[in-house]
Amino acid sequence: MLKIRYDRKIVADSREYAAKIAGDIYNRFIRGFSTDSIERTTLRFLGVEGATSLGQPKVNSVVEKVKKNSDISLGVLLAVAREMAVSGADFQSAVNIVSDGTLSSIPPSREALEKAKNNIKRLAVLKYEELAGKRRKREEFKKSFQPQKTPLRYLIVATGNIYDDVIQARAAAEAGADIIAVIRSTAQSLLDYVPEGATTEGYGGTYATQENFRIMREALDDVSKKLGRYIYLTNYSSGLCMPEIAFLGAFEGLDVLLNDAMYGILFRDINMKRTFCDQFFSRMICAVSRIIINTGEDNYLTTSDAVERAHTVLTSLFINEAFAKIAGMKPEYMGLGHAFEINPQIEDSFSLELSQALLIRHIFPKSPIKYMPPTKHMTGDPFYSNLLDAMFNLASKMSNQHIHLLGMMTEAMHNPLIMDRYESLKNVNYIFNAASSLASQIQIRKDSLINRRAQEVLSKAYELLQKVQKEGLDNAISNGEFADIKRYSDSGKGVEGVYKKGKEYFNPVFDILLEKTGGER
Repeated sequence: MLKIRYDRKIVADSREYAAKIAGDIYNRFIRGFSTDSIERTTLRFLGVEGATSLGQPKVNSVVEKVKKNSDISLGVLLAVAREMAVSGADFQSAVNIVSDGTLSSIPPSREALEKAKNNIKRLAVLKYEELAGKRRKREEFKKSFQPQKTPLRYLIVATGNIYDDVIQARAAAEAGADIIAVIRSTAQSLLDYVPEGATTEGYGGTYATQENFRIMREALDDVSKKLGRYIYLTNYSSGLCMPEIAFLGAFEGLDVLLNDAMYGILFRDINMKRTFCDQFFSRMICAVSRIIINTGEDNYLTTSDAVERAHTVLTSLFINEAFAKIAGMKPEYMGLGHAFEINPQIEDSFSLELSQALLIRHIFPKSPIKYMPPTKHMTGDPFYSNLLDAMFNLASKMSNQHIHLLGMMTEAMHNPLIMDRYESLKNVNYIFNAASSLASQIQIRKDSLINRRAQEVLSKAYELLQKVQKEGLDNAISNGEFADIKRYSDSGKGVEGVYKKGKEYFNPVFDILLEKTGGER
């Protein structure tokens, strides 16, 4: 990889500020609050699945009934434990009673309640071991293949029909793709439930469901054996069901999840308090399941100028890294993100792009950085768009990115077809092969534009981190410091689904994950 010069002391100080920023959010929001989606994920973790007779996911029904008939601030599991203590029912039967809304009004004895809580704690341990066992098997399967060269070619399929997605995914893998991402149906992040079963209708993507995860995982494992190389599977774990999808992805063997609170807050107007809490819980699941997370800083440059506001991406990367550390994630699973989005008409635009790509790659050397293709300046001219993608591919190879999301020459025209994906793979395969050792044969001059630009972006990021630490991340977001978008802690979608934990809050799943991850809290 090409070497650049920058102030490493500023990097170390930036990490200290980011740790304080994330720690403040952890202490003020994450420690003391729970959400509807955290409670639903807790139930899923313990084996609750399926739908009611009315078609509502059972976990949604249970949480809603507890909110209506009991005290959700004490945790959904305490309501289940009370029902177990009063009726003598086992866990699943008590869940069904709560879901039906027929909670007993008789208070349980202290002894019976403690026994029920202990039974749930034992169940949580067993379910944790089951999840850990699934991940061990996944890792063993992955190790049976030779590791791929980086950058890994990341390609999206998005037909709306999971069975058609499988066809596209197989074709993409055979043409050279290393990672298949099944993009979600448009606006699924705003649904406050996870659909059940396989789906064949979706707009702009395919619904993220447990069955769809299973179908695609099985197909990619099959094609992995056929090709003799492991094919990674990605989906989206942002939005109102962030931790639920993280658990379902972990259970079904996904390798990568797009998982970022800032994305949901800024671009989907999801309540920030809820999203920070959900992100922490979901990242603990990713940590114990060794799932790579991807963050959404690349989106900042679709609403902000990619030259003037490049430092906001780096600032957010420092903060996201700090949040991941709090959740106990190791650097090799922190897939931080950035993008090739500078206006191509600017003089030396490629040098500026390469500078920023190298800076982020150097600052986060162990992280599987995800590099995003140009989208903002794509046009209806597919030949010009293909050229932009080629320059992006070259920057990615020269800066040794880890995860490389393929650009599509028809990005600005229509939802790319199989042929468009094939042409994109031809482009990246040629560039990666032709420039295989180019970076090792070049040196960057000390006084070069690339070095000067890298130091400028780093210095501005450091200044912004100081400012954010002083005023608090929530206030910084409210002031529009990121992506030039303003959001507020007391508003946004899903705000009614976040609540302060009561003194007797009971959630052994949360406790186990805290213990197993051992984050920097």
